[in-house]
Order: sequence, then C-alpha cells, then structure tokens
Amino acid sequence: MINDAEFEGAVGRFSIGAGSFIGKRTFIQLHAPVKVGGHVAINDGVRILTGTHGVDDPAWRLKVAPVVIGDYAWIATGAIILPGVTIGEGAVVGAGSVVARDVAPFTIVAGNPAVAIKRRAECAFTYSPVRSSAVVEAWMGK
Repeated sequence: MINDAEFEGAVGRFSIGAGSFIGKRTFIQLHAPVKVGGHVAINDGVRILTGTHGVDDPAWRLKVAPVVIGDYAWIATGAIILPGVTIGEGAVVGAGSVVARDVAPFTIVAGNPAVAIKRRAECAFTYSPVRSSAVVEAWMGK
C-alpha cells in the first residue's frame, strides 16, 4: 500500500513487494533503481535518495547508486536512506536516522550517522505492515 508518496525520476526504476507499506510524505528519488522487498514498513516522511554529487569532482557531476530494502525491514518516521545503501532483511532503521552504509540483516540502527545499536531476533516473520498495528507488533515482538 502506497500512501501520498512523492516520486522523482523514472517510476519504472521502482519496485515493491507484496504486503509492503509506504507512509505519507515519503520522498523516493529514482535516478537509480529502488527495490523494496515484501512486508516492508516505510513510515511517514522517509526520504530515499539515489543521487548525489562528487564533492571532489570539479564538474560536480551526478553520482547515482541503487537502494535495496530487504523483506520485513522497517524504516521509521523521518529516516533518510542515502544512495547505494542496502537495508538487510528484518533490519530496523530508527526514526530520524541518516543511513549512509549498508545495514546487516536483523540489525537495528539509529542516529546520524546511523550506527548499529542492537540485533533483532532472527525468526520467520509473519506480520503484515499493511495492517495498522503491524509496525508496533514488529517492534514489540508480538
């Protein structure tokens, strides 16, 4: 389910798996592909970026890199995912975090820059973020 999200670039570069949720005011830049797995929760106000500029490039050319978000990941409110990042299966990105590096599966990261703060129990998840209580259930382990 995609709410009031804004896409910039070629929408053909975007894919989303079954049972995933994208919240309001989410911005997804599509200079490169963005692949969202199944049963992913992307909360309100998240920014997913696939383009930047080389700070040492005298021509300030655009550099692009894809973003991949694994199954059952949770990207909390206001997080920013930078170009080239892969968020592993079952990983959690804390609210307001800025993710500049890959996040290992089942890892919880938070902060700016985002750093690992905890491992999540590896299990066969069964929740669906398209239900209103699914995000709370995922975080609380119910």
